[in-house]
Amino acid sequence: MTRLKPAKIRFYFDADTLGLAHTIVQLRRDVTYPGDPGGTIFKHIRPPCEITPETRDSVWIPLVSSKGWLIVTRDRRIQDHTAEINAVRQHGARMVVLSGAESAGTFAQLEILMCRWRDIERCLDQPGPFIYTATRTSFKAVQLTSTESVT
Repeated sequence: MTRLKPAKIRFYFDADTLGLAHTIVQLRRDVTYPGDPGGTIFKHIRPPCEITPETRDSVWIPLVSSKGWLIVTRDRRIQDHTAEINAVRQHGARMVVLSGAESAGTFAQLEILMCRWRDIERCLDQPGPFIYTATRTSFKAVQLTSTESVT
């Protein structure tokens, strides 16, 4: 009998991308999402996620950041959400935002994710805080303060 190993979570898909998260969690053992009941994939056990879809940004961003997980979320106008940007900066979060009009819907989000996957994986080696926006054709840093940009 094969022994199951614990999965090492590296990616957290936010509640804004639950449809995408439900797809990706079937393909990768290093992904979780709010409300994830946990599961077994590729001989690894993924624990349940303690975050629920109703959990406020002010609670889940610090928690996810403390675990070292890379956040994947969707937000057409992340540059305008100063509270979220401040939380990322304050807690050293690492965030990739599926952005633009093309990020509506699970299939469109999957297309962006697959087109930018290598860029997203490279983010695992970078310390936070940072936010990148991802579209099918671009991967750009979001300025975290009015005078400092992330490279």
